[in-house]
Amino acid sequence: MTDLIETVADGVATLTLNRPESMNAVSPGMLRELYDALDRLGADPEVGVIVITGAGRAFCAGGDIKTMHERAAQGFEVRAAGLRRMHRLPLLIRTIPKVVVGMINGPAAGAGLGLAMSCDLRIAGRSARFGAAFVRMGLSGDFGASWLLTQLVGTAKAREMFLLGEMVDAEEAARLGLVTRVVDDAALAGETAALARRMADGPRVALGYMKANLHAAETEPFAPVLEMEAIHQARCSQTDDHKEAVRAFIEKRRPAFHGR
Repeated sequence: MTDLIETVADGVATLTLNRPESMNAVSPGMLRELYDALDRLGADPEVGVIVITGAGRAFCAGGDIKTMHERAAQGFEVRAAGLRRMHRLPLLIRTIPKVVVGMINGPAAGAGLGLAMSCDLRIAGRSARFGAAFVRMGLSGDFGASWLLTQLVGTAKAREMFLLGEMVDAEEAARLGLVTRVVDDAALAGETAALARRMADGPRVALGYMKANLHAAETEPFAPVLEMEAIHQARCSQTDDHKEAVRAFIEKRRPAFHGR
């Protein structure tokens, strides 16, 4: 059984973490498959949006505790190299030119929290819970969780969640800005599908450049972002989608974007 299920339908790619017996705790195979799929889908002109979710009752419980003793037995250099390879994944999610939506269907902890936070948008079911959890295992954190959590919820709350290791429920996560919206569990798949459809039907070139601008806004000074915006805006102004949007405005109708 594969650790990742991939489906693509009408411009929407869905990647489902598929280790439900371990609450989708990450495995080396899962990470490799997820990285390869995202790298490929991110360059696929037929894909407009990517959804990441988990099979069963969890999104992702983080590292697989049953195999932690094996990783702890590795030498320092080997272990650090393995983590660096793993860390290519959150960076890839944030930099591919496709909107990535996290459908958070249950607990997201540790590396699972980092994976969820790497997504551009997050829709959570009411049963979802979020936590850094690293302190419980005597670990300091990985998967970009310290940076991502600080960006999303602020310094004080990030410190609280890391140092105390307490979980927050979906409603609290929404209040903190950790998730985009919260819906009933029964409505999660439908609400996510509607949002994914909206993204896939949108101006895909512009959405990709928006994502790049927003990523730079978190990491670059003001002047380089202004220059980036100028280049990206000029590029988008030459797309068929922009021209269609102008025509649709004049004709008082909804634009029909085609991603070019």
